[in-house]
Amino acid sequence: MTAGLAEPRAAAAGPGAAAGRIAEIAVHQAELTSHTPYYMADGKTCDRVTSVLVRLTTDAGLVGWGEVCPIPGYLPAHAGGVAPAVEAMAPALLGADPVGPEAAMAACDRLLPGHAYAKSAVDIALWDLTGQAAGLPLWRLLGGRRAQTLPLYHSITCVAPERMAAIAREAQAGGIAQFQAKLGADADWQADAERLRAVRRAVGPGPLVYGDWNCGAATLDAIRVGRAVADLDVMLEQPCRSLEECAEVRRATGLAMKIDENAHDTASLLAAHRLGCMDAVAIKLSKFGGLSAARRARDLCLHLGAMMVIEDVWGSDIATAAALHLAAATPPERVMNVCDLSGYVAPRLDPAGPVRSAGRIAPPEGPGLGVRPDAGVLGPAIAILA
Repeated sequence: MTAGLAEPRAAAAGPGAAAGRIAEIAVHQAELTSHTPYYMADGKTCDRVTSVLVRLTTDAGLVGWGEVCPIPGYLPAHAGGVAPAVEAMAPALLGADPVGPEAAMAACDRLLPGHAYAKSAVDIALWDLTGQAAGLPLWRLLGGRRAQTLPLYHSITCVAPERMAAIAREAQAGGIAQFQAKLGADADWQADAERLRAVRRAVGPGPLVYGDWNCGAATLDAIRVGRAVADLDVMLEQPCRSLEECAEVRRATGLAMKIDENAHDTASLLAAHRLGCMDAVAIKLSKFGGLSAARRARDLCLHLGAMMVIEDVWGSDIATAAALHLAAATPPERVMNVCDLSGYVAPRLDPAGPVRSAGRIAPPEGPGLGVRPDAGVLGPAIAILA
């Protein structure tokens, strides 16, 4: 691995350009700052994070981008592990045909088992190259356009109940109709119950409200909260660390359950379905290993009957665009919501990327991902492989 400057090359002009072979791999980093610090259960905070971008350049001049942005303490993933993982996968990528990402990713799996988060950025970049080579936006390749725009949710940091209610009202005034209330930051189950009540009162009947502990609640506390708000139209999200505990909360409270952290492959989806706690599920690209694996998870959820949130753990315009393409190619009646990750952070990697409008958002229209990061925001590559 060698470090040095790497300026992105211009993509070949015209639709249906020959893809060529992968000639260079570069890894960049971008420091992202949340507009509002996100306080979560179990001491987790999302404020400043490092997003890692993988750039694949072919000998035909096409440039594909992928992004992964691990939140510290959220999942077994860290930003510093991406570049070494990419180096380990490089022999399977350099000289490979990028069109048809799953073949290249299978070769990567043989060299480096696991490390789904690092593979996610590579897989997204391969899809970007495939779309450019075809001259088509990714939603065409992932199943065709099923929705022109997609519903957004707004995530509310875990602070005082009245402040969370104010944040919800502000987002609702902008068209948002789905609200995720973070819970558990102060380990006070009664305060969590009041947080859900405050947000529910603030937005009125109709909008979707759900409380998210990010695995940080004891089973008893989650049950106490659920029973305290059982008269409300609310849903719970991933209160506990295991699917079995989440299923226990689901049974004890009678409230619908969304699974997030425990959903990371087809086996975990099937387990959650068997336990009866997967009314909704978060299909996050970097948990599954990129668009290829997330598409398979999407198809399984269509069979199992779960509502889906299609997004990623965190990030900016590349991760947002990738998730929006998959969501737009999914039957809209099964997409609960999506997230404009790039709208929560600064700087924007591509200021021309998708933005929310009246509580909804649309995927890019250009070939591939349809977004390109500003080289000035990224700075030099931290690693170049050729």
